Amino acid sequence: MSATGRYQYLFSPLRIGPLTVRNRVVFSAHLTNYAADGLPTEQHAAYYAARAAGGAGLIITEEHSTHPTDWPYEKLIHGFNPAVIPGYRRITDAVHAHGTPILAQINHNGGQASSMFSRQPVWAPSPVPDPLFREVPKALEPHEIREVVAGYGQVAEHCAAGGFDGIELQCSHSSIVRGFLSPATNKRTDGYGGSLANRARLLLEIVDAVRAAIGPALVLGVRICGDELIEGGTTIDDAVAIARMVEASGKVDYINTSIGVATATLYMIEASMQVPPGYAMFIPSAIRAAVSLPVVGVGRFKDPLQADRALAAGQADLIGVVRGQIADPDFVAKARAGHATDIRTCLSCNQECVGRMGLNRWLGCIENPRTGREAITLPTPRRRGQRVFVVGGGPGGLQAAVTAAERGHHVTLFERSDRLGGQVQLAASVPSRAEFLDIVRNLIAHAARLGVDVKLGAEADADLLLAEKPDAVILATGAAPNPPWWAGGAVSSGPDAGRRVVDVRDVLEGRAVPSGKVVVVDELGFHQATSVAELLADRGCQVEVITNGMVVGQDLGVTLDMEQWNVKAAARGVTQATDLVPMGTAPADDGGVVLNLQHHPTGTDQTRTVDWVVCAVHQRAEDSLYKALRAKAGDAAGELPFSLTRVGDCLAPRRAHAAVVEGQRAAVSL
Repeated sequence: MSATGRYQYLFSPLRIGPLTVRNRVVFSAHLTNYAADGLPTEQHAAYYAARAAGGAGLIITEEHSTHPTDWPYEKLIHGFNPAVIPGYRRITDAVHAHGTPILAQINHNGGQASSMFSRQPVWAPSPVPDPLFREVPKALEPHEIREVVAGYGQVAEHCAAGGFDGIELQCSHSSIVRGFLSPATNKRTDGYGGSLANRARLLLEIVDAVRAAIGPALVLGVRICGDELIEGGTTIDDAVAIARMVEASGKVDYINTSIGVATATLYMIEASMQVPPGYAMFIPSAIRAAVSLPVVGVGRFKDPLQADRALAAGQADLIGVVRGQIADPDFVAKARAGHATDIRTCLSCNQECVGRMGLNRWLGCIENPRTGREAITLPTPRRRGQRVFVVGGGPGGLQAAVTAAERGHHVTLFERSDRLGGQVQLAASVPSRAEFLDIVRNLIAHAARLGVDVKLGAEADADLLLAEKPDAVILATGAAPNPPWWAGGAVSSGPDAGRRVVDVRDVLEGRAVPSGKVVVVDELGFHQATSVAELLADRGCQVEVITNGMVVGQDLGVTLDMEQWNVKAAARGVTQATDLVPMGTAPADDGGVVLNLQHHPTGTDQTRTVDWVVCAVHQRAEDSLYKALRAKAGDAAGELPFSLTRVGDCLAPRRAHAAVVEGQRAAVSL
């Protein structure tokens, strides 16, 4: 069987209007936050070029705004400004150098926006406030509708001048066009409201304007939402009818698809690992059955075989793979070469892609420290062939090991336990989080390919390191549970813990087996508390999660896991309480624990009498080896026979992305 023989359709070419793509994998449009002052940057060009070099069949950029009233977030490309054209040329030249076509997605976000940046009212079909932005829009008047249509044509002209191979109209999850198409947001009584034909009038006028602007030689696509997943919103039947109207115009070359609304049901657009892969494929399947235009399907595709099966099943003609190519720009090339198992598989954790942008930072990736940094050239090693010892086999240590090996060093990794992975092994052991283990699976496989000498069950102490005298030592020794001050003498981590206060790691590592009534204390605001709560509820415990914050697991909102958590908590009878600060514990008469709490907004006291308290609290850096080495050197300024660097939790306990970035940074510095 040839390298591509196991894929029936994935590597077959396809005609899309005037364009032929070499394979069926699309790097679909997604926000990056790489723009500066409304203009595209070198960061954009390098980012897209890396995916073109990696074999993507078609690239579609993030949205380009078509009107000054549309400025929903700071780092948006202002496509209506002619100054964008040189930046467009940099992007298209960089991508075309690899023989890959690239389209520009253009859009006006309508009422799904804010006046914070533009200082102008947001425009929408009707004055229906968006649930996220909570701002009443101005309903467009007829002359303003004409202005919007003209804006699309103007930006299409800029994109053509910038060398793009075509245009995609974003009419799906966040768009003024979506607002017109949806009965939930279009309450108009004129020719742009009421019937579906009227609600689609703006879309068809924009199609006419853009086709007139770009002519017949460039591609024109339309991305529509198949199901908004909101009451009174667009349904799959509506989407099929809209697709038929688009095809009947005779001016569109393909249809792309989406699910959800980018504010109300965003968690279904950029679905986390809580949502099954391929979950949205009913949409392109239904549209493909109704039209003859090529149809793009999306839905958390993580591997090429999964994409090929969707093509073989007739669900779509092309497959959008976004996070899979964010994590590994060589996703397509590795599959085509017969090395699919070498692909750095996306975790669907949403921490550094969706989550970073939600915090107004540029897009990155938890497991690929080069994502978003492609424009920055790495320095050459100061001296190749160094002996590098890495102590600790979690994500930070593994990343340091593979980066050092990639750069020509001889790497030995010491892990004192009998398996690699560190705390990721625990994080992936709870319900619906198994895919998180891919971060270390990928690194372990890569380390093996690079010839990293991995020593399991090996304690690398200060004496060993000083005796071996490597050129560099990178410490990635992690963190340890740190009993909170309020736990007092009730804390126990032993196998006979009984009814006590224990750390979440004690539960996940099997040192404690809570039963009966359990309070989980969430002081971290992330998956630790909610995951163990779900696990214990599945084991039959009566669980309450309390937090000193305003929301249990508040950072789950950043990674789009909050909705799924609340649904599962309600189904399992898990209760939640907020604004409660633990103030101490005492033994209960029945052998359980009395947890004393203060409701900090009011200063009132509360208690919980339970069988167990499980703490999801901050850990302490496991830096004893670092301190021992510094002590051997005599003082903080003393000299060691090797360079010494700490990465990840042993430097300061944080999340996995910090360990990965620091592991790579430490290895690059050698």
